[in-house]
Amino acid sequence: MTRPLQPDTIRAPFARYSHGVEIPAGHRIVYTSGQLGITEDEVIPKGVEAQTRLCFKNIKAILESAGMDLGDIVRINAFVTDRMHMGGYMKTRDEFTKSPPPASTLMIVSGFTREEFVVEIEVIAAKAE
Repeated sequence: MTRPLQPDTIRAPFARYSHGVEIPAGHRIVYTSGQLGITEDEVIPKGVEAQTRLCFKNIKAILESAGMDLGDIVRINAFVTDRMHMGGYMKTRDEFTKSPPPASTLMIVSGFTREEFVVEIEVIAAKAE
């Protein structure tokens, strides 16, 4: 079982995430590439929440191919194209993450390969062997 790290000597997280997550020995680890909100048939929905849902759907499929699920995520790196997307991203992210929540970083970037994309998400997952 992974262990969240929340030291009392530092400020509590700003949102629903853990400052760190310990992965004990004997765990397999999966790293995903950044996933974008696009369907198999090239549809890119408008809005950060819809795109975030697709990102997590893609991540779920990747993890399932390794015998894992969204509950095995220990770290999230996410990128949005504007501060206005932060709230919608975090709200939607929280629908897909377990408790205790994984470690997480959210960055604001100038853009992605297509102008329509507003969010990209990559994760690290770990599961006992």
